[in-house]
Amino acid sequence: MSGVKFDLTPLAEKPSRRYRKGSKYDPVLDAFMDGEEDLVEVSIEGKVANYIRTQLIKRIEVRALEDVKVSVINNVVYLEKT
Repeated sequence: MSGVKFDLTPLAEKPSRRYRKGSKYDPVLDAFMDGEEDLVEVSIEGKVANYIRTQLIKRIEVRALEDVKVSVINNVVYLEKT
């Protein structure tokens, strides 16, 4: 029989799960909302346009930003204030 080294530690309860607050895409939306421009092109190194659009749409929904629209045209992401 092979020996496996282990420890058992008694606990009163399981710890609660930690959730990430915010997203790495929030600064993109913050910079856009703080800026003067109504239409901007967004590019993020190493990410394709459709992935960026999906992530930004999720953040827009969570943050309830009803006046921001995301679109992809010819593999370029655009943010627009409506």
